[in-house]
Amino acid sequence: MLPLFKPGDDPGPSFHALAQRVGVAPASSANPGSAEGLTPHATTVVALRYADGVVMAGDRRATAGNLIAHRDMEKVFPADRHSGVAIAGAAGPAVEMVRMFRLQLEHYEKVEGQRLSLEGKANQLSQMVRANLPMAMQGMVVVPLFAGYDVRRDVGRLFEYDATGGRYEDRAYAATGSGSIFAGTVIKMGYRDQMGRDDAIDLAISSLWQAADQDSATGGPDPVRGIYPIVATITATGFDRVDDQEIAERFLALVPRLNSSTAGPSAAMAANPTSSGGASA
Repeated sequence: MLPLFKPGDDPGPSFHALAQRVGVAPASSANPGSAEGLTPHATTVVALRYADGVVMAGDRRATAGNLIAHRDMEKVFPADRHSGVAIAGAAGPAVEMVRMFRLQLEHYEKVEGQRLSLEGKANQLSQMVRANLPMAMQGMVVVPLFAGYDVRRDVGRLFEYDATGGRYEDRAYAATGSGSIFAGTVIKMGYRDQMGRDDAIDLAISSLWQAADQDSATGGPDPVRGIYPIVATITATGFDRVDDQEIAERFLALVPRLNSSTAGPSAAMAANPTSSGGASA
């Protein structure tokens, strides 16, 4: 049975507030520090703008301390038709946050009769990250990336967050997670404005390959098990996950360039097929 509220007691369009009112909001841990090192953590995700919108990508590995907890974790999710979320940090709270965020967007649309703006969606996610701060202080940090196609401005946009809920819009690219310093450097060296879809996807998966080469928590492509990074594009036509077969073929085509380069972000120019030697972020 659905809960009923008096007109002056209406919880409004916030699904999170409604869940708290009816007692079904996720409970936070009461034992500080107990989860650190034991909870599976998602690692590296990236997002970058290109001519038609935004590309989001993430590796598939989740780690618990020095162990591989999962080899094929999903880290890039559609939030609604024109936006997506990529997660890094404590895996359980991150996935739960994505589910709550998607419910919040649906709930708002049903209550208000219209969709939130992309800026409003970014603000909603910021509030959820901020609400997770007590768990973040216990080691269960969640640091997502949010990106989407702004139908009002007719352009792709992307946002990154810190553990306190701080929200920052990036004009070109963003990376978060344990391998973000390596992935971000690769993208920085190869990025250019108005790049095409193919070049943007190649740059994203090259950045994840270099991150996996330097960061043990980031998983590289696994052709034996058929596991490849999740890549999605978000354009005026909506969120579209790139087929695994296409990603596998792109990695195969990149192998000669990746093998001819030395390990680390200094090799990004050689590893990245879109680099022209003078590109700027």
